[in-house]
Amino acid sequence: MIAFFLRDRAEILRLTGQHLFLSGVSLGLALLVGAPLGVLLTRRRRLAPWFLGATATIQTVPSVALLGLLLLLPVIGGIGVRPAITALFLYALMTILESVYAGIVSVSPALVDVGRGLGMTELELLRYVELPQALPVLVAGLRMSTVLVIGAATVASYVGAGGLGDLIFRGVGRGDADMVAWGALPATALAVVAHLGLTALERRLARRRA
Repeated sequence: MIAFFLRDRAEILRLTGQHLFLSGVSLGLALLVGAPLGVLLTRRRRLAPWFLGATATIQTVPSVALLGLLLLLPVIGGIGVRPAITALFLYALMTILESVYAGIVSVSPALVDVGRGLGMTELELLRYVELPQALPVLVAGLRMSTVLVIGAATVASYVGAGGLGDLIFRGVGRGDADMVAWGALPATALAVVAHLGLTALERRLARRRA
């Protein structure tokens, strides 16, 4: 394994960078869409079961099958980064959307009433009361989404999007255990580091909330 790394470290680092890019862009898009939509659903709660049910259904579709379906669509289809990012975005969306919705809904109504009594607008209530109280739940959702996306990003190799899955699937095809290991180990390390970092942030926010 050491000899393989010394010989192909540039390739390992390049694919690790691609893996981070795919994961980071997908999570960023999921936050940009999921956070505002989650807030909106707390104001239109009758719509929540429909949106949450739809995103939960998407997450039950196997990643390879979802990629195959996306290949057939215009604009986001084809071979390359676009279908991979779209699939990872859809996987991350449910957890982020659900955590934003659940976090805000779980805020004590008494705190909201106090804010309204002080003359706060809906936007001020969201900014100064609801979001600060909901932050630990939001970070927990982000943690789960991050770990999920980093793991699922390995299948991006199937559509030519790169990432550490390239090493894993090439290694399996060639019967090269070292190649498989150097695809799997960095992906695992990325997921563990993200999990530990966001868990620490979640606990810190929970202590502040208490």
